[in-house]
Amino acid sequence: MTASSPDPLDRYSRQVRFPALGEAGQRALMKSRVTLCGCGALGTVLANHLARAGVGHLRIIDRDFIETHNLQRQILFDEQDVADNLPKAEAAARKLRLINSAITIEPVVTDLDHTNVNDLVGDADLILDGTDNFETRYLINDAAVKLNKPWIYGGVIGSEGQTMTIIPGKTPCLRCVIETAPPPGMTPTCETAGVLGPAVAVIASFEAVEAIKVLTGAFDSLNRDIIMVDLWDWTFRQLKIANLLGKVDCPCCKHRKFEWLEGAMGSHTTTLCGRNAVQIASRRPEPLNFVEMADRLKAVGDVRHNAFMLRFGTEGYEFTVFPDGRAIIKGTNDISKAKTLYAQFVGS
Repeated sequence: MTASSPDPLDRYSRQVRFPALGEAGQRALMKSRVTLCGCGALGTVLANHLARAGVGHLRIIDRDFIETHNLQRQILFDEQDVADNLPKAEAAARKLRLINSAITIEPVVTDLDHTNVNDLVGDADLILDGTDNFETRYLINDAAVKLNKPWIYGGVIGSEGQTMTIIPGKTPCLRCVIETAPPPGMTPTCETAGVLGPAVAVIASFEAVEAIKVLTGAFDSLNRDIIMVDLWDWTFRQLKIANLLGKVDCPCCKHRKFEWLEGAMGSHTTTLCGRNAVQIASRRPEPLNFVEMADRLKAVGDVRHNAFMLRFGTEGYEFTVFPDGRAIIKGTNDISKAKTLYAQFVGS
């Protein structure tokens, strides 16, 4: 290292001085690889913390684009991102590269499902949950247990959030604790109950510090409970779950049945929380040609597109189409209606 070459540890000096981390821990962070699943409310806080902490390679997976109502709690985005019609993963990557140019940020604009999850998490040292639905969490859980990858679950609704750290073989997995998701309509969602930005920040910060522990080998300091916090009522609970390991009839970690990973569970259409919208996941082997598609659709009204998405509105519905063939159709929660609209305007 020459006199003109700054020590790469300098930017993390205050973190290195924390005795439980130190130089060895910082160097471990700088060599680590994390896959972040979801870059909305939780995901933007997680990505911000980990990029600033010096995680060496951060892969950010998100299927969605940015809307104005996201700005209340999704801290990496701004109004210009909305105007530019940027996907969340791409916008986050651009911000994070300005924050820390010494690390690798890899945005992946796709829907995480059983066909791609192994490729997207297989080289990771840790998987982080920034999602908003249990289908994706059960998929992550299956992949993590099968591949023996640690992962951290988190969720927030209203002013309340919860998180748990999962180390396959050493802690209960998600399905040990929550074997099946509640039926639709039986639990609050961000559409019905709303969500407070500070509650998101607290839970994501809990996840981030657990991530730093995992990546630096501080396993004795990990949380072994489900942590539940309500910031409005000012309550903090710890649900003891460690004794469930090996003692419940878990289909995943006990019987090694990976139903979500094998595609036996889960859907190819998803109603999106708080959006009056449906995602149609229809993968294509070749990217859509947005120039040709825009020309075909110009008769229906204003059609806009960039390298990341094509957007148009018709008959009271707004379509956002991605190069891989996925589409988010806003204006309905009816999956059958959304499929019909997709076939009519995008194609089979």
